[in-house]
Amino acid sequence: MQSSSQKKEALADIFDEIKDVDIQTFGAILEILRNEKIVDCIGYLSDYQNQQHLESQILQQVDNITQVDKEQKLSEVRNNMRQISDVLRKLKDHDFNNQDFSSQENEESKLSLIQSIKDIKQIIELLQFLVHLTSINETLIQCGSNSLHILVQMKVDLSNKNFENIKIQNTALVGANFVRCNLSGSLFDNVNISGINLNEALLFHCQWKDLRIQELNKLVGHNQSVYSVCFSPDGKKLASGSSDNSICLWEVKTGQQKARLYGHTSKINQVCFSSDGNTLASCSSDKSIRLWDVKTGQQKIKLDGHLTHVNSVCFSHDGNTLASGSNDKSLRLWDVKTGQQKAQIEGHTSAIMSVCFSSYGNTLASCGWDQSIRLWDIQTKKQKAKLHSYSNVQSVCFSPDGNTLASGSIDKSLRLWDVKTGQQKAKLDGHTSYVYSVCFSPDGNILASGSVDKSIRLWDVKKGQCKDKLDGHTSYVNSVCFSPDGNILASGSDDKFICLWDVKTVQQVKLDGHTSCINQVCFSPDGNTLASGSKDNLIRLWDVKTGQQKAKLDGQTTHVNSVCFSPDGNTLASGSDETIRLWVVKTGIQKAKLHGHTNPVYSVCFSPDGNKLASGSYKEISLWDVNTGQQKAKLDGHTSYVYSVCFSPDGNTLASCSADQSIRLWDGNTGQQKAKLDGHNDYVRSVCFSPDGNTLASGSRDNSNRLWDVKTGKQKAILYGNTSKIKSICFSPDGNTLASGSADNFIHLWDVKTAQYKSKLNGHSNTVYSVCFSPDGNTLASGSNDQSIRLWNFKREQCKGQLDSHSDYVRSVSICLDGNKLESVINDKFIRLRNDKSGEEIKSSDKNYKDIPAQFKAQLFQNKLLPKSSNITILRISETPLFQAQDALIFKGNFINYEGFDLRQLFKSKGSCFLEDLKGK
Repeated sequence: MQSSSQKKEALADIFDEIKDVDIQTFGAILEILRNEKIVDCIGYLSDYQNQQHLESQILQQVDNITQVDKEQKLSEVRNNMRQISDVLRKLKDHDFNNQDFSSQENEESKLSLIQSIKDIKQIIELLQFLVHLTSINETLIQCGSNSLHILVQMKVDLSNKNFENIKIQNTALVGANFVRCNLSGSLFDNVNISGINLNEALLFHCQWKDLRIQELNKLVGHNQSVYSVCFSPDGKKLASGSSDNSICLWEVKTGQQKARLYGHTSKINQVCFSSDGNTLASCSSDKSIRLWDVKTGQQKIKLDGHLTHVNSVCFSHDGNTLASGSNDKSLRLWDVKTGQQKAQIEGHTSAIMSVCFSSYGNTLASCGWDQSIRLWDIQTKKQKAKLHSYSNVQSVCFSPDGNTLASGSIDKSLRLWDVKTGQQKAKLDGHTSYVYSVCFSPDGNILASGSVDKSIRLWDVKKGQCKDKLDGHTSYVNSVCFSPDGNILASGSDDKFICLWDVKTVQQVKLDGHTSCINQVCFSPDGNTLASGSKDNLIRLWDVKTGQQKAKLDGQTTHVNSVCFSPDGNTLASGSDETIRLWVVKTGIQKAKLHGHTNPVYSVCFSPDGNKLASGSYKEISLWDVNTGQQKAKLDGHTSYVYSVCFSPDGNTLASCSADQSIRLWDGNTGQQKAKLDGHNDYVRSVCFSPDGNTLASGSRDNSNRLWDVKTGKQKAILYGNTSKIKSICFSPDGNTLASGSADNFIHLWDVKTAQYKSKLNGHSNTVYSVCFSPDGNTLASGSNDQSIRLWNFKREQCKGQLDSHSDYVRSVSICLDGNKLESVINDKFIRLRNDKSGEEIKSSDKNYKDIPAQFKAQLFQNKLLPKSSNITILRISETPLFQAQDALIFKGNFINYEGFDLRQLFKSKGSCFLEDLKGK
């Protein structure tokens, strides 16, 4: 048996044998093998007569070739075929065709292999060739499966490809990007598909079984926020309570709704099963608690006594007692059989948010908004301990052995407490907003938490570390609950959905991504590289096409507030603490550190010629010589934060705006102040030059936009129409239209020439933080606090598409130079690139792909069987994968996970279309 290093070296050596092969040979061989329906491709390629046939077929594809060139080409073809045949023969008997290279034991050798082959085009083409061979040759299925895994790991662009009839087994495709791929007829067996992007994919007659995926199902039924979820003791049913005043009972495996319970007159705050599973308790803001017969769905009894909202209920271990906590500051104990109140316990000085019995039922924990957690002896009704938290506590949960108590708080943390001593054992940090719910796994090894930051986190209790982050909800996660066997986690959210997660399938895509808020992103001038700056003190450079990280620029000691490429794209400037750093884009090496500011740098901007850099900080602006790194001038004048600096198109003027309510114009060469523009009566947040440089626009918290004559410094016009604070402004490329994003949730448009209000674009449900025109001027992008980006045909005042999937507010949007990709700056640690042309199909780069999805969908749209397609995510850069299948077309397929879960409901909830459902139409 070879050692790990020997296997690694041997595989790299095998791949190295084809590094000089003409990559077109792979496609030519595939076409012939398919046309002639060859089953044993290795045997076929090894036969001399077949080789001659292949040679002639390949040569026929070459036009206008002389006899001498023909002989030379023939020699090349023969050599290429021999090399490919030899490699296939070696791979057939190699561990690469027998083992799962996505397994942890092969991780080290796989990463080493990727490092050695990632830049060799011929090997990347070979790996794709091996994937396609699985549709032809049964003996190379594991080899092709491992090849696809490695392609995914290397972030090779697999979108718009034809993968018909491929057979993939025993591997992981976590985070794979199969946008607009044809996967019809494919067979997947024991494949991890967590986080794959199947947007607009074609999935006809697929047979996918024993799948592994984190997100098992999304249960759709409630029409308002889901506040609580709870598994039945046998794990077969799930109960959910919502602000739509109803309770739903679900069948876990199928995701089907089995019953809906009505009776409460206000939102249901919590649901809880009794230990025998026959009774369900619910509590509501209507002040009542109700007990339901699970089998019949009928209300058994109504418990009245609390004076206001009842926030939490919990059954004792024997099922005879129910505890409840309320905004009336009281705990109450109820006799489940009679419905009579057994006791009222006082002690909290504010609302009680959560109650929980220990596993043996002798201790009750409660928490609330008095910043305390209290432990009560059930027999004596006396307080045993008071645990002092540092913030209001939303949720408590005992570990299965009763020795540890977990709490989740609005200070964004989870805390673990020793029940016997009352001492804090650990503090778990990671969430970026309030923690609403905590729950231990049945074995006590994992703690799940749900947060206002829209994420679920799984924590290793012994190590006190976050082991996984589950993203998928688009709003607050209010409740999390483990199934009795610990394999499934349910979550309920403000987005109205309930999600079921496979806890075993914990395999993240490691993009080495940001771990905190992304403050700004910026495209290189050629549009191929994206830079991002974050509160995690790092700058990262990303390949726009593949989403692969090209470089991590480490050296900042605090938040990166601003990044900007030089006009030639060779240098990146970043603003952080009191310094500006200049980075060589190709190498990621810091070339200079510019000192001069005494406060954080909020904005950086290169001059059009790239020789100067402007930076804005508290009360001051600096001009820097980019070549020498020397400070050329210090521009003093502002008396508060400088929010934005911007060079005019000719570079002769620099504009700045500040919290001191003023705009100032400076000589871009000398740094002398040319003019001070007064008029706004609140912070000025944004300035922008018109394309001809003659007009400056400004937007302020005083609800107004203003136009200024750059030459005279005089105010030309006040643009009325906003009803709230201006967050962002932008000129259209022709200079005729000005757009502004506002806290009134609208985008307002003005005719610049007449200074007349044109219209407002209505669609966002919260503050519009950023607006940006595409270079061709046809599309306006907007980013909002409602966590969405919208694309507008502003001339027709129509929304072209809404892009929802951010897990925090969208702070900035920008369209790159070719106008085809949209980038967004958000607070959820993600950078996303999306197709901007919603009505167009992107043609496939795979010559064997006949653009079937586009043709098929065109017929469906024409017959009005499908709604108009929304914009889809074409590339997502994130630490955590997110399963996507928007507008995927599915027909007569099976998608079953390894525990027998039917994933059809998940596909439907993600926006897939099952064509069987259209039969009647």
